[in-house]
Amino acid sequence: MTTPTPLGFSELLTRSYSVFVYVLSISLCFVSVRSSHIRTGDASYPQAANGQTFPWNKMRLPDSIIPVHYDLLLIPNLTTLKFLGSMNIEVYVQQETNTIVIHSKHLDIAKATITNLDGTSPPKVLQVLEYPVHEQIAILTAEPLVVGRSYIISFEYTANLSDSFHGFYKSTYRTKDGEVRVLAATQFEPTFARMAFPCFDEPAFKAHFSVRIRRELKHLALSNMPILKSLNIGDNLVEDHFEKSVKMSTYLVAFIVSDFTSISKMTEHGVKISVYTVPEKIEQADFALEAAVKLLDFYEDYFNISYPLPKQDLAAIPDFQSGAMENWGLTTYRESALLYNPETSSASEKLWITMIIAHELAHQWFGNLVTMEWWNDLWLNEGFAKFMEYVSVNVTHPELQVEDYFLSKCFEAMDVDSLNSSHPVSTPVENPAQILEMFDDVSYDKGACILNMLRDYMTPEAFKAGIVRYLRRYSYRNTKNEDLWDSLTNICSNEDLHDGRMQEDGFCSNSQKRPSSAHWFMEDALDVTSLMNTWTLQKGFPMITVTVKGKQVHLHQELYQKSADSFRVDSYLWHVPLTYITSRSATVHRFLLKTKMDVIILPEEVEWIKFNVDMNGYYIVHYEGEGWDTLVNLLIKNHEAISSNDRANLINNAFLLVSIGKLPLNKALDLTLYLRQEAKIMPVFQGLNELVPIYKFMEKRDMVDVENQLKAYIVNLFKILIDQQTWTDDGSVSERMLRSQLLVFACVRKYQPCVVKAEEYFDKWKQSNGTLRLPGDIALAVYAVGAQTTEGWDFLFQKYQASLFSAEKSQIKVALTISRNPEKLQWLMEESLKGDVVKTQDLPFIVVYVSKNPSGFQLAWKFLKKNWDKLVQKFELGSHSLAHMVNGVTNQYSTREMLHEVKSFFESLKDNGSQLRCVQLAVETIEENIRWMDKYFDQIKAWLEQHQI
Repeated sequence: MTTPTPLGFSELLTRSYSVFVYVLSISLCFVSVRSSHIRTGDASYPQAANGQTFPWNKMRLPDSIIPVHYDLLLIPNLTTLKFLGSMNIEVYVQQETNTIVIHSKHLDIAKATITNLDGTSPPKVLQVLEYPVHEQIAILTAEPLVVGRSYIISFEYTANLSDSFHGFYKSTYRTKDGEVRVLAATQFEPTFARMAFPCFDEPAFKAHFSVRIRRELKHLALSNMPILKSLNIGDNLVEDHFEKSVKMSTYLVAFIVSDFTSISKMTEHGVKISVYTVPEKIEQADFALEAAVKLLDFYEDYFNISYPLPKQDLAAIPDFQSGAMENWGLTTYRESALLYNPETSSASEKLWITMIIAHELAHQWFGNLVTMEWWNDLWLNEGFAKFMEYVSVNVTHPELQVEDYFLSKCFEAMDVDSLNSSHPVSTPVENPAQILEMFDDVSYDKGACILNMLRDYMTPEAFKAGIVRYLRRYSYRNTKNEDLWDSLTNICSNEDLHDGRMQEDGFCSNSQKRPSSAHWFMEDALDVTSLMNTWTLQKGFPMITVTVKGKQVHLHQELYQKSADSFRVDSYLWHVPLTYITSRSATVHRFLLKTKMDVIILPEEVEWIKFNVDMNGYYIVHYEGEGWDTLVNLLIKNHEAISSNDRANLINNAFLLVSIGKLPLNKALDLTLYLRQEAKIMPVFQGLNELVPIYKFMEKRDMVDVENQLKAYIVNLFKILIDQQTWTDDGSVSERMLRSQLLVFACVRKYQPCVVKAEEYFDKWKQSNGTLRLPGDIALAVYAVGAQTTEGWDFLFQKYQASLFSAEKSQIKVALTISRNPEKLQWLMEESLKGDVVKTQDLPFIVVYVSKNPSGFQLAWKFLKKNWDKLVQKFELGSHSLAHMVNGVTNQYSTREMLHEVKSFFESLKDNGSQLRCVQLAVETIEENIRWMDKYFDQIKAWLEQHQI
């Protein structure tokens, strides 16, 4: 599943800085124990809904019974918004029991029966007990089920189509003629299949699925597999029978009933790819289709494992909470994550769409074919899919230059991972809210970053061989952390690999031409499990302190942590694959730091040394003595002596070190002076990411004079670069994204040359009644300036309602939140909550955008508090959407008054939110902001007075 990121990098333009993750401090080691002992009549067991004793008291299901095959018939009614279900589950008995416990949520079960698989006994009606707290039902049999036998459990039930974004839910769209049409779609990850049919709704209970859907003639039905046959059953109804699925987890089941249309194309490997969307938007599906064909072919070749299904559908759903979902054979997307219009879409949107498709198709192997055993290891799914986005798109779409952006994922993960409220990548979870909270930057971005670090250390050839072995060894099975590490050890053995394939690739041949970083294999020195356990079983990341004394480079590692409430860190130790270059050698040198302290002996003395080359490692570096002064001088005199990623890395590390008092603020600010010469996207982005939040703190504390000084400094820092930008879509993707960022930044900060140009474009666009084509990369800057007047805002909203293009709607939506009119901002949030003219799926982003607006931050906080219960009902407790709002609204507060208000509100929620990780993160972030401003405000004021450029 992809968490939603509106506008990709363009989101950065207006919100400037925010943390969208939620984390929880937990123990480092844990054991997950599954029990199968079921009892009745015990006081320690809960009461079922009817007052009887419920025979199971754990969140996890017992494993005495396992599912083999689901035969499911669904009859949705898109008028009454209800559906009927009829299902047979074939189960296998592993331990004798007379109780079957499975999941069910909001299903009205009319009847449950059981019979032998061979049909030798008549169906017996069963008693069903319900325990809503655990979303479980228990089916009681008169006689114990026999070990080693299979049975068929049958259910008949009814339910409402969900009005949230989970389970089997209702979605609507409006045609250009104003007609509202209804469809039904699914979102089952992580724990919502139980809202569509009774099931063993845990990832380890894999089974086969045969789906039948009854629909009206005017609709079509989609599911994971192709249609086997369609039966006309009268009364204008058709029953579609889908082929039996491969063995998979319940959260990957999917079905859609709609009036969608599609376009299709075959891959080189013979898989039919189709893109489905509402009829009026099918012209926007071409790019996604071509991208999906390229990417699926790439993955089949890269993994050397055939995609196991005959088709792969990509469906754009009008109402969709996350970015996308990897349902096997039927991936689903929000429209803005799939539909592309070359006339209106920006470069960042093209990049984002491609990356999301790459993410979901990577899941067809990582997550679907091989699935984590339990949600504590979600990162095995999501971290891998996030990592493979970059590996795949770099090959299939080299023009997108994805290698420029990977390190930004690591910066984002470190923002969260630097706080005491963080959690290990592999984290124990039990209930649905805790499971939902695992879909955060630690699972996705940190997971991807540590995989990239391991790949860089092992070499891409060795890493690829190991993950191919992993996928082959565990196909259609479930895995834990250690299974991956075992597969990456001794990768040159032929087990699970084609004979000779690795030898042909060269890495495992007897040739002496192995990569230099393959030394660990030849010496059998790399213990992958020990190395990677230090990165997945403990939270945080190391700070490496480097002290150069002649030819000796002294190294010391310790936990980096911002929090004032530090816990004991002596036990923290990582195996750190260090890389470095020097003034005398551009060759990347490597050193595995496994102890608290060590020393590297250089062949000669050097003027400077730079560790973490291109930021391929998940650690930061502090250069003691004159180390930072030397690097700052290098950037000012010859910044191109090191790569743009290294420059961005230094900017990030410097400000992280300021936060913990390791580096004086004036040195970090001195470093930013070199940015007047910078023209590459990642250093510019990172410079903005570090400087903009500082004045955003001031906006909320009435520090107008210093706030304006800092704004002027930033604008002047990039003035030359801003003035060089053309108002076109010309250039490479990186150049276009940089242009879009800079123009919005300049216009919103009222840099007059930018504002005048944007006003000129907006007036022409408005005079044409919106028919004039605006270059996609400058549209947001133009809209943002236009939205500053009431007349302009109203015109933009009118065009938002009429537009069929997701890219255009997304850009207008952001511009509307930049208005300084509080009434407009309040109205926009309220309308999005209603969901009639502004989709409720967009509410989390609208609320956060409004919170970044100096005229809206108080409105957003009041809106969040007032509507908390409605937001929980719509988006689910623990969801990324809820966390996005909590952290996005509060992460620029830096006063004790707001800290008290935030704490008091969330404490008052009790079980309805006080326990959430995002709340702990919000509180700790505000505390850190207060500490930072108390310590550094006077210093930054003094520095700005001395450095007016």
